Amino acid sequence: MALLYTAAAARGQVWARMIAEAIPSLEVRLSPDIGDPADVRYLAAWTLPDGLIATLPNLEVLFSIGAGVDQLDLSQVPAHVTVVRLVEPNLAAAMAEYVVMTVLALHRDLYAYADQQRDAVWHALPQVAAGDRRVGIAGLGQMGSAALDALAPFGFQLSGWSRSPRDVPGVTCFHGDDGLRAFAAQTDILVNLLPLTPETRGILGRDLFARMPQGAAVVSAGRGGHLDAQALIAALDGGHLSRAILDVTPIEPLPAGDPLWTHRRVVVTPHVAAATDTEGSGKALIANLRRHITGEPMIGVVARDRGY
Repeated sequence: MALLYTAAAARGQVWARMIAEAIPSLEVRLSPDIGDPADVRYLAAWTLPDGLIATLPNLEVLFSIGAGVDQLDLSQVPAHVTVVRLVEPNLAAAMAEYVVMTVLALHRDLYAYADQQRDAVWHALPQVAAGDRRVGIAGLGQMGSAALDALAPFGFQLSGWSRSPRDVPGVTCFHGDDGLRAFAAQTDILVNLLPLTPETRGILGRDLFARMPQGAAVVSAGRGGHLDAQALIAALDGGHLSRAILDVTPIEPLPAGDPLWTHRRVVVTPHVAAATDTEGSGKALIANLRRHITGEPMIGVVARDRGY
């Protein structure tokens, strides 16, 4: 019985050592060393090399080494193979830190003051109490829940949106298409932590931006495919939105010469909001392997019809 790992070699070597200590009966093979394909019951991957899965006749579980699965071509994966995304506490904690950092910076006008410094302008901007600032999280999964917990002590008016109904204490929850419109209309700082699915692709676009209050801001740390960059620039240039902080972009790395690099109301970070922790993610993988081996339900099983 073997697990095949096909992603970054450095992480694979650490995981191989950890798994060997925790589950000695499970052999770990690091691509391209597949060995006998019939031995492979588990595959850990970021993306799928063309045709690989077709060569693994006894594959039972595909583990994504990231929090999402949109980078995987699931059309290559047979229906009987269970797909599992990474659910790791350190990943959610890091995302919560990024959300708090960016929301507070927007709330207290840090980026506006940085603009003023470049122009040698000394001017105090009106200060808004946290209780009067409406912060909305789009995406109420593990990442969104961690972000809401981290924001709660500051006293913001918190809301959330998800595709299906959710109930989060202390948070005004919206769902579905009608709920999205209402959610956007009452959100001063919108934080996108959604999974990327056909339904959410391009969700950060003209219609959503137009429904947001004048002067609202956007933080996107979900996936680059959520954003219509031209619509964002138009909303910023037209003065309807005040600023955007993007940790993910439609093309990554963001190409040289892309207008998002130089727009004065856009802050770009290079997909660093929540980097996968090698040790923590290895422990999460081992816990799920043990669950599968003993017949227990795994954490992070993906519903193919929803894409997450």
